[in-house]
Amino acid sequence: MITVPSPTTTDHRRRLLDGLAASIEENGYRRTTVADIVRYARTSRRTFYQYFSDKEACLVALHRHTATQMVEQISGAVDSAAPWRDQVRQAVEAWIACTEARPAITLSWIREVPSLGTSARDLQRDIMESFIDMIQTLTATPAWREARTTPVPRPLAIMLLGGLRELTATTVEDGRRIRDNAELAVAASITLLGPMQ
Repeated sequence: MITVPSPTTTDHRRRLLDGLAASIEENGYRRTTVADIVRYARTSRRTFYQYFSDKEACLVALHRHTATQMVEQISGAVDSAAPWRDQVRQAVEAWIACTEARPAITLSWIREVPSLGTSARDLQRDIMESFIDMIQTLTATPAWREARTTPVPRPLAIMLLGGLRELTATTVEDGRRIRDNAELAVAASITLLGPMQ
């Protein structure tokens, strides 16, 4: 059984997010209950309801937090002075590292969130926008301007992200390592993001 270490701070909200993440990793989101979340978080139901209206609201908060961390990690892994193809590799490898660190959470983001319906639509759009902004920011450097005379258009960024998400999800669902698709993901990303023919 996965346990969440007792934090030294009183950040109950963070503990609850960690509790949900631990329960997803152990039981999956569908089988997770509020009782599971508070057990992993080592807190009470009363505390849970001080922060979240229900399990779904906690999941939305978890994925907002996870996406923010992922964007920061990917952005931090890219050397803007490197040749643009190296930057693509750095970004893809950082994406893979983030998704491999918590594959159950990644799969929950890709598969569970869309099934929540309207309550999660804003979350989906916000996360997609943060990744689109990241791609457009990472590709707005001198190294990229030499390779590509126009900025990466939003639809192209969406195509890239959609492909990476689905490749990640099917790989996790099939019980394979995401890293095994690294070269394919890098090559496809270079093709999509590189100079327009």
